[in-house]
Amino acid sequence: MAGLRDCQVNAADDRFDVLIAGGGLVGAGLACALSGLGLRMAVVEATPLADDSAGAPGDERVIALAHGSRRILEGMGLWPRLESEATPIHQIHVSDKGRFGFVHLRREDEGVEALGHVVPARVLGRVFTESLRRLPDVELICPAELVAARAGERAEVELRVGAEAVRSVTASVLVAADGTRSMLRELFGIPAAVRDYHQTAIIANVHTQLPHHNVAFERFTPDGPLAVLPVEDSRCAVVWTWPGDRSDEAMMLDDAAFLARLQAAFGYRLGRFLDVGRRESFALRLVQARAAVGPRLALVGNAAHTLHPIAGQGFNLGLRDVAALRDVLVEAHQRGQDPGSAAVLARYARWRTADHRRVVAFTDGLIRVFTSPLPPVACLRDAAMVALDLAPPAKRLFARLAMGRMGRLPSLARGRAMT
Repeated sequence: MAGLRDCQVNAADDRFDVLIAGGGLVGAGLACALSGLGLRMAVVEATPLADDSAGAPGDERVIALAHGSRRILEGMGLWPRLESEATPIHQIHVSDKGRFGFVHLRREDEGVEALGHVVPARVLGRVFTESLRRLPDVELICPAELVAARAGERAEVELRVGAEAVRSVTASVLVAADGTRSMLRELFGIPAAVRDYHQTAIIANVHTQLPHHNVAFERFTPDGPLAVLPVEDSRCAVVWTWPGDRSDEAMMLDDAAFLARLQAAFGYRLGRFLDVGRRESFALRLVQARAAVGPRLALVGNAAHTLHPIAGQGFNLGLRDVAALRDVLVEAHQRGQDPGSAAVLARYARWRTADHRRVVAFTDGLIRVFTSPLPPVACLRDAAMVALDLAPPAKRLFARLAMGRMGRLPSLARGRAMT
């Protein structure tokens, strides 16, 4: 995350209520959500944090925020600072290339202003950073490396701050928000199940001949899913999945050849693709921690679950982790309970397990069904898509899942502002 100042070692008080490993969007979001509750917090980040100016506007990664995530950000008081640079999604069009299956979701059918929003990751980072800087109850420790951690009456953590200095701190509860290869998860011996999809996501921004009219497209192709997300009137963000053994081919194509391949895969609903920005790629895997908690430890975001980007569920699931953990810790604080006790963390684990399983089954199931080359499977999936589109109750359930509004929702996702 951009713009955080490096922090000086302050050994005057190394006892914290909450220590968050990871200063990215999820870790910073949790610190913002917990601020003002009377908890003393630390956020530990392993790498020097870059300046806000990194990444040129118009040629950058974007994040698709579900409707439920917008509600969470509204409750945290952050949405007004994001809204001017967020592109609303009014419709979602799902189709199967070369076949008859499709599903069409509309905001009017769901009674919402927008099904979701597309926001540049740079903008989210800036807003979270500015908020974090102003929190009086958070100490930022960066760059710092986690060296050791163990749990007892309190969690004890050793940090290597800078080149040589070692700092020992304690906390009532540790939070692993340090990503897919979570060091804190490894230090506590929590295993993770990994499924390699043997796919690579190619991301880029494109300009289109026709305006997108705030429609997001998810198109399943023989090579993999292709998402085209609205950003500006004539600009869209592309997330295009290729087989892993052909990803180098996609990255080595010149712009004209890449656009021609993209046009063939997507079609002409947006007219011609006129140009493409910088391309990036990353390998796709499903990573699931075997447990959401450990002794005095809670996992959030990618440390708990790293998903395929299909349907854009990853960050939204992590933000619900943040909002749910906040509710659990608020309740414990109000009851005078130890926030890192096994009973408190078990409440968080029970709550999040259902949502994690539901979203993993949804995203992983889509990949399995839509990458099957078997003709009977293709016919069944297209028939199911048409049936879903023609059955309002079923389509409403599908939309609620996509918008992050299914199951038990945290208070922030229900529209309750932080107090």
